[in-house]
Parts: sequence; C-alpha cells; structure tokens
Amino acid sequence: MLRLKDIFIILIIASISSFGLAQNTPFFKNFNLSKYNATNQNWDVSVADNGKVYVANGKGLMEYDGLNWKFHELPNKTTMRSVLAYNDRIYTGSFEEIGYWQKDAKGQLYYTSLNGLINEGISTDEEFWQIVPYKTGIAFRSFSTLYVYENDKIVKIKPESTIISISIVRDELLVSTLKNGVYHYEHAELQPFINAEGIKNKKIVDIIEKPQGYLIATALNGLYNYINGELLPIDSEISVLIKQHQLNVFTQLNNGNMAFGTIKNGIYYTNSRGDVLFHLSKEEGLFNNTVLNQFVFKENLWLSLDNGVALIDLNGDYTFFNDVSGKLGAVYDVIYFDGTYFIGSNTGLFYLDSKGQLQFVENSQGQVWDLREINGQLICGHNDGTYLVENKTIKKISPYTGGWTLKRVPETSDVYVQGTYAGLVKFENPKQDEWKIKHLGKTTMPLRYLVFEDAYTAWAAHAYKGLYKIKFDHNYDTIKTVSSYEKKGLWSSYNVRVYKLKNDICFKTNNGWQKYEPLLDSIVPFDLLNKNLGADSYIISDFNSDVLVTKSKNEAVNFISFDSNTNNLSLTNKYFENRLVVGSEKVSQINDSIYALNLNDGFMLINIQNYHTQHRLYPPEIEFVSINNELMDLSEFDKDQKFDVKYGKTISLGLSSSQSDNYYLEYAFTNSDSLKWNTLLNDKLELNNLNDGLNTIFLRTRNDYGDASKNIEFNINVLPPWYRDTLGYVIYFLIVALVLIIMYILHTRKINKEQKLLQDKFENEQRELLKEKTLENEKKIVQLRNESLRNEIKLKSKQLANSAMALVKKNETLQDLKQELLQHKGEFNNYYSYKKLIKKIDTSIEHEDEWEVFEHNFNQVHEEFFNKLKTEHPALTHKDLKICAYIKMNLSTKEIAPLMNISIRGVETHRYRLKRKLNLDNDNSLSDYLLNFN
Repeated sequence: MLRLKDIFIILIIASISSFGLAQNTPFFKNFNLSKYNATNQNWDVSVADNGKVYVANGKGLMEYDGLNWKFHELPNKTTMRSVLAYNDRIYTGSFEEIGYWQKDAKGQLYYTSLNGLINEGISTDEEFWQIVPYKTGIAFRSFSTLYVYENDKIVKIKPESTIISISIVRDELLVSTLKNGVYHYEHAELQPFINAEGIKNKKIVDIIEKPQGYLIATALNGLYNYINGELLPIDSEISVLIKQHQLNVFTQLNNGNMAFGTIKNGIYYTNSRGDVLFHLSKEEGLFNNTVLNQFVFKENLWLSLDNGVALIDLNGDYTFFNDVSGKLGAVYDVIYFDGTYFIGSNTGLFYLDSKGQLQFVENSQGQVWDLREINGQLICGHNDGTYLVENKTIKKISPYTGGWTLKRVPETSDVYVQGTYAGLVKFENPKQDEWKIKHLGKTTMPLRYLVFEDAYTAWAAHAYKGLYKIKFDHNYDTIKTVSSYEKKGLWSSYNVRVYKLKNDICFKTNNGWQKYEPLLDSIVPFDLLNKNLGADSYIISDFNSDVLVTKSKNEAVNFISFDSNTNNLSLTNKYFENRLVVGSEKVSQINDSIYALNLNDGFMLINIQNYHTQHRLYPPEIEFVSINNELMDLSEFDKDQKFDVKYGKTISLGLSSSQSDNYYLEYAFTNSDSLKWNTLLNDKLELNNLNDGLNTIFLRTRNDYGDASKNIEFNINVLPPWYRDTLGYVIYFLIVALVLIIMYILHTRKINKEQKLLQDKFENEQRELLKEKTLENEKKIVQLRNESLRNEIKLKSKQLANSAMALVKKNETLQDLKQELLQHKGEFNNYYSYKKLIKKIDTSIEHEDEWEVFEHNFNQVHEEFFNKLKTEHPALTHKDLKICAYIKMNLSTKEIAPLMNISIRGVETHRYRLKRKLNLDNDNSLSDYLLNFN
C-alpha cells in the first residue's frame, strides 16, 4: 500500500529571462528597479550575520530581509559607492562621506558620520569605493587615500600612487596601487609588500592566500601566482576569459571555488583549479553584464550589477539545461545513456556533447515521444516510427507511427509491446541490434498508455477516449480479446491514464482515481489515492522505483517515496514558472539520486539526496516591536523577550531571518496541544485582540525544502483590562454600593408609594362609599320629589280635567239655555233684552279669564306645551292652540264643541285645518301627534 509522508516544497529562486544554449546553470534570481524601487546602478553588496542584505545604491542604502526591500537615504543624499555589514554596524562610503548605520533601541537604523574623526578632513571630491574589516577596525579607501578607523580614531594615509584595491590576507591589510605595487599596512604606516616590476601598472582586483604564496587577480592581465618574491602568470581558461572581459571583482569561497565578476560578460564560477563550472551573463538571464561587486553568504552569491541585483544559489541541488535559441523546442523525454544526455523534443532528437553543447541527431526531425534503454540499446519512439539510436545516429526499426510507450512483457526478457497511433505493436529483440516487429490485430485505435496486469493481460487507454482490457495468446502474436470498460464503473472515458502501483491496476480519469477490482470485474473508486494524491493529480514517472512522481492541481511536482526511510519532497510551480509541458510532463530517473524533468525549453536535473544535507535554517530575529504603531525600546525587554502591554493594544513584530532568500516566516500560538502554524505574507506580524494574561507566540523560519528552524518564543503579558484590574474592582464595589443604595432608596420609595396607594385607595373607597350614599340619598330625594311631582301633576291633571269637565258642563248648559232661548225667541216682547241675554250667554261661554285659568293649569301639567308648539308651528292661532290643548287632554270632538262654542262639525273642520297646519298627512292621527308632543 502506498505510504505518503509529509511533502516538502521547494521554492525556485529563479527569475530567468533567457538562458544560454543548453548550459548547465544554477538557479538565480534577479531583482530590478520594480522590486527595490531605487536606481538601477548598485555599486556594492554585503550581507550581515543575520542574513540581511545591504546594497550600496546610487540613491542610498538598500536593505533586503529575504522578503521585502527597504530604502535608507544618507543625510546629504549622495550616491553610495561601498557598503560593509560587520558585527552590528553597516559601514558605508559615498561622496566626501564615511560612516555607519546602527539600530537604535527601537530597532530602527540611524546613521552616524565618521567625518568628524578625520583630523585633516576628507579631501575634496573624494569618493569611497571599498570597505574591508581589519582586525579590530575598518579600512575605507578612495582612489587617493586610505582611512583606517580603529578605537574611535581614524588614521589617514595617502600613498604616492592611485589605490586600486585593498585586501585582507592572513589578517593583514594589503593596499594595491597602480604604479608602486602592493603595500602592507602596519602601525599606521604603509610598508612595501610586493614591488616586483611585473606587478606595476597592473590593476589588481584582489589578492588571496594560497598554501604557497598568493594568488593575484588583475583586471586586464589575468591571474598570477606570487611565490617567494616571484610573479608567475597563470595559464588557464579563466585567466584568458577575465583578460578578455575585464575582471572587476574576485571572491574565493570556503570550498575553494572562485567567482569572477567581469565588466563585459557577467560572472564566471570556477573550481579551485580555475575550470569554469558555469557562466552567467545577460544572455543567460542576468539583467546586466557588468558586475560591480559581489558577496558570498551561506552558499549564496549576491551580485550588485550596473542594472539590478542578482542572487545565485550555489547549493547544487538542481540545475537547468535550457535553450533560448528555439532550436530544441519543448522537451518530452530525457535519458542518460552511455555517458551522454539524450533529449527528445517536438523538433527531434538531441544530445549534449562533452562541452555541454546541444547537438542535433541527423534525420531525427519531428516529434519524439519516448526514450528508453532496452538491453543496452537506446530506443526512440518517434512520430514517424521507432528508431534505434547508435553512435549519435538513428536507424528505423518500426514503421508504425507514434511510438508513445514501449513496455516489456512480464516473464519475458526480449518481448515488448508498444502503444502507437495505430494500436499495439509487438517488438521482439532476440539478439543485439536485431528487432522483429509485428502489428497486433484488433487494435487500430491510438493507444497512448499501456500497463501489464500479468504476462497475458494488459490495460490500454485511448489517447482521447476509451479504456480497454486486452488478452494476448501465449506467443503474443495475436490478441485474443479486446474488452471496453467504459460501462463497467468508469467515471469518465475521456483522458484516461492507466498505471500499475504495486499490484493494483489504477486509472486516472477526469473525475479522480479508480482501480480495477478483479473479483467484481469492474472499476471502483481508489479512495487511498483520491485522499492522498487528490482527484486532480496524475502520475508522471514511468520507471520501476520506490519513488513515485506526481503532478498535482497546483502545478507542483511531487516525489513520493514508498520507503519510510526516504523523505518526500515537492517542487512548486514557482520552480518552473509555467514551463512544464502540460499534459506530457515526465520525470526520468538518471541514477539513484538524480531525476530529470522535461520543460518547454529544456529540462532540469533534481538531486533529491542533497536537500536535507545542505539547508540549515536559522530562527527568525525580532527587528522591532511596536504597540499601536509606537515603536518600543527593545532594551526594556528581558532576555526571555517578555513584556507587559495594556489590554486591547495592537502589537506589531518586525521579523527577519539569516536566510538571504527562499524562506517563509511562520507563527503559532499555544492554544492547543499541537501548534497550528500560520504563514506570514511579509516580515511583519500583527497581533490583535490577545487575551489578558501570558500569551506565548512561537516563531520559526521555513523554506520550500520542508525544513524548519528551531522555534523561538515571544511572551506577551497582556495586562487585565481596566474592568478586571484594581481600578475596575473599586469601580465595581462603588457601583454595587451605589446600586444597593439606589435599591434601598427605591425600595423605601416603593413601600411609601404602596402605603400611599393603600391610603389613597382607602380614602377613595370611603369617598366612593360616601358618594354612593349621597347619590343614593339624592336619588331617594329625587324619587320623592318626582313622586311628589307626579302626585302634584296627577292632582293638577285631575283638577285640570275636572276644571275642563266643569267648563264643558257649564258651556253645555249655557248652550242648552241659548238653544232654549232661541227656540222661544218669539215669545220675548223686548227684543233688546233678548239680544242682551244671548250676548251674555256667548260671553260667558267664550270668557277669556276662564281660558287663562285653564291655560295656567294646563301649563303646570304640560310644561311649555304652548311655547314649544308655537316655536315649531308659528302659524298656529290662539284658537288653534286652544283646540290643541283640548285634544292633548284627550277630549272628544263632542266635548270640545261647547268649549269652543262651535258645533261638532265646526270642530271637525277646525281639526282638519289644524292637521294641515301641522303638516300631518292622512296617515298620521292628529290626536296621536299632540298626545305624544312634548
């Protein structure tokens, strides 16, 4: 079963714009103006012990921590010519100015000028081009003068000739001049050291020690050995090259290798014998050919260029073979055969000669798909067929086009099957250089991927769509059956790849990993690979090894070991910068430790055994601490880097590492048993909303090889917030006391209020009772008054009725008497007396006094009857009102007639007219209207 371990990621430090033709080059990275935002020209470079890079730029001092560039300007804003990072200071030299930069208590660089220590002052127009450490001091040099800074004093020495360079050899300061040779500085004086005639008028770039004598590198005259007072020129390849291209800077590494920076043609890197190991110039991708200075730090070579800065990784874990001419094209396979690299590309077959130059194999033009060694023979699967490669020439052994893959049949030694554009082809190699080829029937479709399940069963995938299980006869001369498995559980039939991992036949489809289940004769999900490799990954290695190579969705190439004692690793897309041949990625094994990966402009070699032997990481350093953007004095913190900070503050940590490049900063909190590491996007960690109490932050450096440095701890004691501090507790006590007082007051008020409410309720109830009793008494009084009124009205009504009836009787009697008189009118002798008597009777009947008495009594019984009736019916006459009153008393027409002194018919006629005056229609009764009128 496949065992996956932690994957180690490798970050390429390559920003390469072009490459020399098929040259073996290390990774290097360019930094241009857009990266560091200063001027193009960089005169010097130095690296401090903590890994920070300092560059003397035309605009000032540049600082690089492996992640970000910072810029520091001199007070006089002059061009900086030289820089040296030494101990805790960064010394710089510029126009008429020398001094040093140092961090203050808050971690910020500040500048201190040393000009004031020079008794005679700096000469006019003097510029300082070089700075070197010397014993307990520092030496600065211009073209005319040497300045040695030691014990807070500066010694100024001006030799007779122009100073070309200064060197430290065996802890001694050597001063090389143009005309007078080399001096030795001692006791504030210059003593002759090398004054051989042959060295004069030569521009000495540097001097290094050798087991016997010295090696002297010159700008235009090559290399010399100086042994026992004799100057001996060195006849070597590098000596010729630096004469031709003008040496400008020279450095020897601890391993004896040497770096030669030139004015005209970049840098040459040689071994201790002077053999060129590689050459980098603008043609290979450097931004500029003029190397103004260089500095070696932990197997990294920094270059300050006339245009930009470059970093070269000298570790040797990986190298590129690239072609910028376009002749090679995209590479599809690489093999190391018979001491030579053969490269198959889309333009043909190539090889690297003994000088590392790319050579084309004649007549091989066209697409090369596959290169493999079989029985000591190199076989080339080509678009036009399959070729045998011998002595850098090719011979066609198969006419079947598209030789994608060639696999040996299990349990045989000389039988092979190849997947081609036209199906499967049998290859038989009974003896050296003899090949028998036969096309196997029943397969005419293009089959690109092929693996054997056993000696007589193979699985083949169509180049575009389809998956087949193929059965062979015992001689492999014919195919017995071809079975399609598209409908037997295969998730997708498009772009299927087939592999054999241990004893499993597995398939990579567009939707993920599956495998063949023999017991079910169907294809089932392969959960192990889907989980550990990912559904979007696929295998790009085709060799029998304990190492499996895959390509994942994020473009990473992963080396995964079946051996638990071997580390896994992963190369991210930053390695290739989208230079993989997508869909045709392939890793070939060169030997036990070196693998080749094809690229669209060459290939790269990867030494997987070197990764964890060369990459030591150092923990990060804290450059500054700020709280709410206010820098803190680092000297105030104790040695455990623990300090107190108020609650709710934002804490910022400025971090750096001693790595020059190719690293990440990570942090974690002690909030669980296992640390959960987070990657910083830059060199600044901001901490917000920390809990009060002790907060421990772990910091470490990690690179893309998977290595991590030791953890460092940063302890922050966050003081409790004011509401959990003494002040808070005092406030809480006061608040509680105040609350209790308020509660007491409120409670007292509540009790008083409740008592008042009860008192008010009692008083209200008493008032209500009294009011009810008063109302009841008043009601009784009203009832009694009403009863009295009713009795009085009843009495008055009775009296009124009696009065009316009496009046009726009286008038009836008078009427009767009048009738009698009228009947006996002729019996009266005196007519005058008769008329007088009749008139008295009429006057008695219509007497108004009696009506007024009646009206008064009527109004007492029926209040305001007449007033209301006249108000509503103003057209009523006095006579109308009388008859209305009689009708109101419910008197009949017969009874009303005598009262009105009219006939019954007259009463009826009057009632009719009265009804019209009252606007009553025929359906309304006059009696009912007046009886109900109030």
